[in-house]
Amino acid sequence: MPKRLFDILFSAGTLIVLLPLLVVVALWIKLDSPGPIFFRQVRVGRGGRQFEIYKFRSMRADAQARGPQITVGDDARITPSGAFIRKYKIDEFPQFFNVVCGDMSLVGPRPEVPRYVGLYPPAVRDVVLSVRPGITDLASIAYRDESDVLGRSADPERTYVEEVLPAKLALCERYVRERSFFGDLAIIGRSMRVSFSR
Repeated sequence: MPKRLFDILFSAGTLIVLLPLLVVVALWIKLDSPGPIFFRQVRVGRGGRQFEIYKFRSMRADAQARGPQITVGDDARITPSGAFIRKYKIDEFPQFFNVVCGDMSLVGPRPEVPRYVGLYPPAVRDVVLSVRPGITDLASIAYRDESDVLGRSADPERTYVEEVLPAKLALCERYVRERSFFGDLAIIGRSMRVSFSR
């Protein structure tokens, strides 16, 4: 089955099945703190094209004005509902809409903000941006506790740029060069196990 067709069928089916949960989460977010239900942010997709990624809002509405673009440890900007949905990756569920619209795939390199994409080595950037970005990938699994790692650093921004980002890019390159349909299924399965194990 072609990757794009699988992406559409899986994402649309998941949205239908999870609709009651999505409604409950949306109401919880709205009641928990003032602000929109969804968080939108510009990310860089295939070929360097920018698009808006969707997430359930897990931080205060003014979070971007109050801190860095990375989440560090027990970030004070995270709301009570946000802590829960982030732990179980529920905040990522709206990205199934991004998949249906064609901006993303189920599996692929996680899309970054333009600021960090600007730090990619040119050769790496060409490889990583040659495919649609994904909801999950090898780097997402390996760095599922990334915010905790950064929370233990004296300089989280520097740690992210000099240590975490290069390691994640190496995994992204590996995925692009070795990708296959059954490999994608394995990554989806591993991602689900990681989320449920929490």
